Amino acid sequence: MASLSSINALQASVVQAERQVQRDQVRVSEDADRLDASRDQLNKDKQTLSDNQRDSNQATQATQKPLPTVNLTSAIENPPRAEQQLPADLVAPKPQVNTLGQTIGKFINVTA
Repeated sequence: MASLSSINALQASVVQAERQVQRDQVRVSEDADRLDASRDQLNKDKQTLSDNQRDSNQATQATQKPLPTVNLTSAIENPPRAEQQLPADLVAPKPQVNTLGQTIGKFINVTA
C-alpha cells in the first residue's frame, strides 16, 4: 500500500511536470512565431535580391549598347562674345532709379 508521503511526492512530481510542459509549449509557440517571422523576412530578402539582380542586369545591358561617336571638333562650341551669358546668380542686378533719377542707395549730396 502506498504511503501518504509517496502520494504527496508523486503529486508534486506531476505538478512540476505539468509546469514544465506548459513552459515548453510556450517556448514551442514562441519558436514557431520566430520561424514564421524568419520565413517572411527570407521571402522579402529574396524579392529584394531578385529586384536588385534585375536592376543590375538592366544597367549592364544599358552600358553594353554602343555609344554614338562624337565629333570632337564640334563638341566644344565657342559662341561669339555678344551671345555669351553668365548664369543668373553671377549677374549683377541692374541699378534701380527712383523718381528723382537717383540710383537707390547712392544719393549724391551736392553742396558747394
